[in-house]
Amino acid sequence: MRPNRKISSLGIVGFGAFGRLMAEHLRARFDLIVNDPAIVEIPAHMQSRVSVGSSADVCCCDVIVLAVPVGRLATAIRDLRPHLRPGHIVVDVGSVKVVPVQIMTAELPSFVDIVGTHPLFGPQSARNGIQGRKIAVCPVRGNAAMRIAAYLRQELGLQVFVTSPDFHDREAAVVQGLTHLMARVLVQMEPLPTRMTTASFDLLMEAVDMVRDDAPGVYDAIERDNPFSADVRERFFALASEATRDLEHNGSKRLRTAAHAPLPR
Repeated sequence: MRPNRKISSLGIVGFGAFGRLMAEHLRARFDLIVNDPAIVEIPAHMQSRVSVGSSADVCCCDVIVLAVPVGRLATAIRDLRPHLRPGHIVVDVGSVKVVPVQIMTAELPSFVDIVGTHPLFGPQSARNGIQGRKIAVCPVRGNAAMRIAAYLRQELGLQVFVTSPDFHDREAAVVQGLTHLMARVLVQMEPLPTRMTTASFDLLMEAVDMVRDDAPGVYDAIERDNPFSADVRERFFALASEATRDLEHNGSKRLRTAAHAPLPR
């Protein structure tokens, strides 16, 4: 693709919650072709700029966005591969980056530019718009990453962080890994108090609500496909166990002290 060539069309592989969110915000700017065997019908308000197509149709677009779970990424690429041409830009939007980038590098032809991205928001956190939301951009192959980063910053108003897949996953293992882990535990503890609550508890439950309806594949990607998540979980649970032991030890110490204290006069 020539450096200054105008991008006018996007192909989206996967039309789940995030694929629909992308279509909602990009349909006024680009012609969109989506490919997903689960699609029944494009919502009526999108139909003028969004159409359903085959893998070949998606590859008629300038940029191809892979919005599928990590486990389906290689299969999706193999469906596209016969139709890819020099100049194509392939972008993923997964919650982890090391593994998807390895898959894309191995499976995509060498003449295709590759950009890894992770929008640090979803349908719940972006329900009032995406202006000011954060996105990570990982250059992988070719020169398209900086163009995409500039577009996201200047045209969509996103905060863009250009980073490596490794650094992204190290940060995400804490930022997302712990958030989703704690949310999963709190959901299992429901019903929880809703009336006589503190401001901090309300904020905690707001965070839970942002992720409680995520597809199971999102949690799996964050916790299982991120190579750094297991270490973060291990440290978190070790510190939680230490805090529990401290409470039990200090509680026993206080009880012993109270047993030997003189009675008040």
